[in-house]
Amino acid sequence: MDTPENIRNIAIAAHVDHGKTTLSDNLLAGAGMISEGTAGEQLAMDTKEDEQERGITIDAANVSMTHEYEDTNHLINLIDTPGHVDFGGDVTRAMRAVDGALVVVDAVEGAMPQTETVLRQALREGVKPTLFINKVDRLISELQEGEEEMQERLLGVIADVNELIRGMIEEMDDIDDDWTVSVEDGTVGFGSALYKWGVSMPSMQRTGISFEDIIELERNDKRDELHERSPLSDVVLDMVCEHFPNPVDAQPRRVPRIWRGDAESELAEDMRLVNEEGDVVFMVTDISMDPHAGEIATGRVFSGTLEKGQDLYVSGTAGKNRIQSVGLFMGSEREEVERVPAGNIASVTGLRDAIAGSTVSSAEMTPFESIEHISEPVITKSVEAQTMDDLPKLIETLQQVAKEDPTIQIEINEDTGEHLISGQGELHLEVITQRIEKEQGIPVNTGEPIVVYREQPQEESREVEGVSPNRHNKFYISIHPMGQEIVEAIQRGEVSMDMPELERREALQDAGMDKDTSQNVETIHGTNILIDDTKGIQHLNETMELVVEGLSEALDDGPLAAEPVQGTLLRLHDARLHEDTIHRGPAQVIPAVREAVHHALIDGEIRLLEPIQDVRIDVPSEHMGAASGEIQGRRGRVDDMYQEGGLMVVEGIAPVGEMIGFSSDIRSATEGRASWNTENAGFRVMADNLQREKIMEIRERKGMKLELPESIDYL
Repeated sequence: MDTPENIRNIAIAAHVDHGKTTLSDNLLAGAGMISEGTAGEQLAMDTKEDEQERGITIDAANVSMTHEYEDTNHLINLIDTPGHVDFGGDVTRAMRAVDGALVVVDAVEGAMPQTETVLRQALREGVKPTLFINKVDRLISELQEGEEEMQERLLGVIADVNELIRGMIEEMDDIDDDWTVSVEDGTVGFGSALYKWGVSMPSMQRTGISFEDIIELERNDKRDELHERSPLSDVVLDMVCEHFPNPVDAQPRRVPRIWRGDAESELAEDMRLVNEEGDVVFMVTDISMDPHAGEIATGRVFSGTLEKGQDLYVSGTAGKNRIQSVGLFMGSEREEVERVPAGNIASVTGLRDAIAGSTVSSAEMTPFESIEHISEPVITKSVEAQTMDDLPKLIETLQQVAKEDPTIQIEINEDTGEHLISGQGELHLEVITQRIEKEQGIPVNTGEPIVVYREQPQEESREVEGVSPNRHNKFYISIHPMGQEIVEAIQRGEVSMDMPELERREALQDAGMDKDTSQNVETIHGTNILIDDTKGIQHLNETMELVVEGLSEALDDGPLAAEPVQGTLLRLHDARLHEDTIHRGPAQVIPAVREAVHHALIDGEIRLLEPIQDVRIDVPSEHMGAASGEIQGRRGRVDDMYQEGGLMVVEGIAPVGEMIGFSSDIRSATEGRASWNTENAGFRVMADNLQREKIMEIRERKGMKLELPESIDYL
């Protein structure tokens, strides 16, 4: 741990079911941490009961192991991440802690949509990829491919992955090296995690095994001999030690990517040099609960050394937290140690104020950039305790859930006693509610899944007047829809109010905003921007805070169905304010701004947007009609159909609201022979003929008046 040159921090990432956890088992067995006999079936990194039952990884799990490469012992800190799209937040957070990502791809299925997503998450964090092509045994035993066909197929997979890497790296200025993977360099491995054998170009040269030998041994059921001659763990761990950067190489490149502080400071120098004597800087990437130790914060130590008893600052909170214990994760077990120096992944107890994404340090500092999640919650469920006595415990548990998983949003409604959980998909919410029942022992009732909608204006509005209840204050506001590029820049975190003004201005201009507008940005709320176009109005400075509050209220509850407004540029043109402070307080300003914003939105023909998903179904050709019918019958559209191997692939998009219950329908329509996956693809305007009906349905659910304001005569 004390020689950062010999440390490798890596994550295993892939599409769901491509064999990440089985591969992790092999690596643990190779390091002597679990028995060779059970590797591949034990799934040691799926530590929770529900993960073992469902056969999928839900939480990212950490483990540290050692491996001898070229006569030097290396410490490998590995994170096994989930592949299912609903748990993508865990992948993003894991990437912040590591320097290398081992991307696993199924030899038969090739690069899939989620492969692209995990690659993008890795590269966005400045994490270097290598490739492992798994399930090669299926090409030999199931598809009966010969040596040439097999090599062609593998080269095809490598080419697809490289195309994805090239496309993403073009936008990144700080990576000069070629990060594409190749067989000759040894950055690609092949093998079968289930049968525990693997090869790469360097290992073939060392062991003398050729593809011909592999096919022969595989066909004659001599897989054990193959495993003995070329064990998977050696091939992969050698690749990790040779091709992934150590913290000393990686941190000088990664720190400027994720930290906006003063690059000339001593602290920046400590992080670049991985200085274990420097100030402590620890980035929390994961929070988990341990029934005995309480809350455990896991993350990357960028500088300094973590020790028991230190008092550290947690970004965004007052006071300090004292570290109770320091340790390393070994799958489900946690080993306590005296100290963890810079360059390692550590787990700490005692940081009660930390959440996933917090910066923890011994001196006050600029926190790291927040961890950007690629998709936002699209589905909501209400949860209520079956008995009133459990209510305080349920609220506490929900707050804990939100702390552990920032991609979950919790809304606690004191008035109705209803608690809403919003997540990335049906499975995400199902897992969370099951864990509340099983682990906390709180019986809960859950409502039907509710889809999250958005509202957005379609046209530019006129200048609208908002008048305060006492008639002494007036605000003049207009709105227009904002360009998609600007909205995406805000969602990706490239534009925010935390940035230096000059940087923000440049980022907005790059995304297509004109120069004058970008200079007057007053605030950004969600994906909406307020521009202050007023000139020299008395008292406006001290009233601006209330204007922003009124604006936030109006945008959180849009005029159609009280759903959040997105992608809107608001301009404050003018304001008339009363001389006397008493007459321009919150009770006057907030309603006036709210009224002006809502009227302007209605004038800009605001519409309801619904969340949509990209859908991909792989199915035998005789069931293709049934599969495409399932998409079209859900107001979806089929964009493409093509053959891949022995299967037909149907690709299309469909609204999330219509996809509820899709899994059981597609199974019965295709006799259970389809495999599919969905990925959130943002929001789109709902068809005009459905708008009024859907708005009424939401208003009724929320207990709002059922008449729309007269001015909404365009729906």
